Amino acid sequence: MQVLKFGGSSVAHSDAIKRICSLLEKKPKGRYAVIVSALGNITDQLIQCGKLASKRKNIYKNILEEIEIRHLNIIRELFPITYQSHLISWIKKNINDLESLCDGVFQVEELSNRSLDKIMSFGELSSSFLIAEKLKQSGLDATCKDSRDLIITDSQFGCAQVDFITSNHHIIQFFREKKSEYIVLPGFIGCTLENETTTLGRGGSDYTASIIAAAISASLLEIWTDVSGMMTANPKIVNQAFPIKEISYEEAMELSHFGAKVIYPPTIQPAMKKHIPIQIKNTFSPLDSGTLIYINKNINISQPVTGISGIQNMALLTLEGSGMVGIPGYSKRLFEALSREKINVIFITQSSSEHSITAGIHETDVIKAKAVIDSEFSQEIHQRRIDPLRIEKDLCIIAVVGDNMKNLHGTSGKMFSSLGRNSINVRAIAQGSTEKNISAVIKKNDFKKALNTLHEAFFESPPKQINLFICGVGKVGSKLLEQINQQQNYLLKELKLQVRIIGLANSKKMYFNDNGINLNDWKKYLNQKSVNMNIYSFMEEVWKFNLRNSLFVDNTASEEMAMTYDKFLKNGIGVITCNKIACSSDYDHYKKLKTLSRHFKAPFLFETNVGASLPVISTLNDLINSGDKINKIEAVLSGSLNFIFNRFIGEKSFLEVVKEAQLKGYTEPDPRIDLSGLDVMRKILILARECGSPLELNDIHKKSFLPKTCSSSTSIDNFYHELYKYKNYFFKIRSEAEKDKKRLRFIARYENGEAYVGLESVEQIHPFFQLEGKDNMVLYNTFRYSEQPLIIKGAGAGAEVTASGVFSDIIKATK
Repeated sequence: MQVLKFGGSSVAHSDAIKRICSLLEKKPKGRYAVIVSALGNITDQLIQCGKLASKRKNIYKNILEEIEIRHLNIIRELFPITYQSHLISWIKKNINDLESLCDGVFQVEELSNRSLDKIMSFGELSSSFLIAEKLKQSGLDATCKDSRDLIITDSQFGCAQVDFITSNHHIIQFFREKKSEYIVLPGFIGCTLENETTTLGRGGSDYTASIIAAAISASLLEIWTDVSGMMTANPKIVNQAFPIKEISYEEAMELSHFGAKVIYPPTIQPAMKKHIPIQIKNTFSPLDSGTLIYINKNINISQPVTGISGIQNMALLTLEGSGMVGIPGYSKRLFEALSREKINVIFITQSSSEHSITAGIHETDVIKAKAVIDSEFSQEIHQRRIDPLRIEKDLCIIAVVGDNMKNLHGTSGKMFSSLGRNSINVRAIAQGSTEKNISAVIKKNDFKKALNTLHEAFFESPPKQINLFICGVGKVGSKLLEQINQQQNYLLKELKLQVRIIGLANSKKMYFNDNGINLNDWKKYLNQKSVNMNIYSFMEEVWKFNLRNSLFVDNTASEEMAMTYDKFLKNGIGVITCNKIACSSDYDHYKKLKTLSRHFKAPFLFETNVGASLPVISTLNDLINSGDKINKIEAVLSGSLNFIFNRFIGEKSFLEVVKEAQLKGYTEPDPRIDLSGLDVMRKILILARECGSPLELNDIHKKSFLPKTCSSSTSIDNFYHELYKYKNYFFKIRSEAEKDKKRLRFIARYENGEAYVGLESVEQIHPFFQLEGKDNMVLYNTFRYSEQPLIIKGAGAGAEVTASGVFSDIIKATK
């Protein structure tokens, strides 16, 4: 014989009842016990009805009227007219009884747990009655039996304890006598020996099914619900979660204890004692395989973890003090005190020194817990042998569960390293003695990120999801988005990376989408669906998302933006930037960013600060990390200035060439930054700092080629006006170089702890002489490269190459 349980939203309306009956009709011949729960969310209505009955008569009357209408509509839709009369009479009689009960509650102005159990039982009774009648009307041999005649409990109303000896006797006797093909029973309800209606608590309908299955030694217990089995994680939080095909009783118990609500621990216990398999199936997708819970599941040696679960809204209670060391009885007193107040302890850990005991409970029990524990240990607290109870709120617990964890080393290391890489701080840890569960207490606002992080670590083969928050969508930013959009399929297929843009911002607007922004229409979203940009509001949104593998990308030249990097790094969010301001600011700030990056394991990459997409910084780091010593750096580090001096030929004026460079996007938005040498000074400063030198910007020796009035110009227009005035001056500089068959190059040098920048004339034999267009060139003279310098050469300016450098840093950061 098999036991089938249908419940929850599966019987929310007549269509669902038809679906259930259709599934039963397709069952092979045999005997079945069918347990059902209340019609839809009627139990919630009944609870509301009972509560209101003690206060406001007219309101509960309206609810009862709604419940009656709802049932009558179901009857009219499910049954022919000739079949409706006795059903309507049954419903009306029970509604009248329910109204009388509520009237009694109203008279005494008090709703007891005893009365509430009686009120709630109506939903279970009516749903099982209607399904049994529908089966009969469809020609099936069905009988409806009141579970209260079979399941005997104590009088702990609201969550009654089952008397298994008496209940099993009643159940076995009934099923021996009743030979119908289908026995339909209401779930969730029982009865005391005094014939008082009780309820079995959370998951009570499933529990009823398990009690029946164990009593009659059923061959299978099927739980039909609205999901396709137990999942590897909560699918509402982890989109990539998938059903678990097979799971052991112990694993299911652990997952359900830690929040997997598909099945509750009491349901598993009766079936487990009789080794009855439990199959969880989806009423709305009956062909899905669901989850099979049984004793001998197939072990996958390569997969130690079966599922990940968690409980939110938790608090930690810590009792500590030197007076506890070596003194027996503290633990016993602590947990007895909590037990007296019926406070459930979810999590326990104790320090090896016996100096402290920590227990996790639901936040709703904190006030009661503090009162009872302070009272229990009042003498010890007064004598200062132990400290007053310490309470930490806004926490949650996550649990990694699997039978095979004890057979494979490294599971806990993988778990905690994954959390650490995403800056999720672990407050407390516990591991079961069976080694089937590792639990960790973390901050509540990290719950979603932690579940997704662990699911990715244990269950998801690539692709790895990368979440980007990008500020700056001008020339470089637009090109970056274009390149990401173009390469998404390649990244997915070849590098197993799923790159999502979650947030976008320019100087005026910002827009976020937690599913990822469609890069084909990002301009439309930023213009039409955005809100006003504020860097602090932008950061708050990023913190709220709290997504794993998050990166902040700065494509601006904003000082305000550059000064926020430390906040991102402290939150474990990597920073990718082409903005030179942060790394060329005060040396202490630069070192702080590097230190934060290491401490919080958040990448801080700024390759484009020096040579656009050229591997200038990474090559320097490779040389130093491999033990080489930097003797001297010579470099042309401004693609814009190199372009300008290469194009400054013939009849073209210096002003014309500068405007051309700006138009092509080779200069900064403000060309004065390039022509003043400030941009090159920042670049050589960054390289010097990467070599270990604590230089400041003011320490760099600069030889300016601009007249003073140009350098001190108050606006870009004024600057251009000054350049025009000094056109002969620039012609003269060029002529003197050409006369000696030399070329003008703006060169940066670093040697012996000193840095220099300035315009120089280079001879034909110098590597810089042949430098064309907007190319940059860096010469590393090192201990290993002493005879011939290591040369890096290529385009050093332009939105396209700068964007590709930023893109390259993003990919590096994912590794």
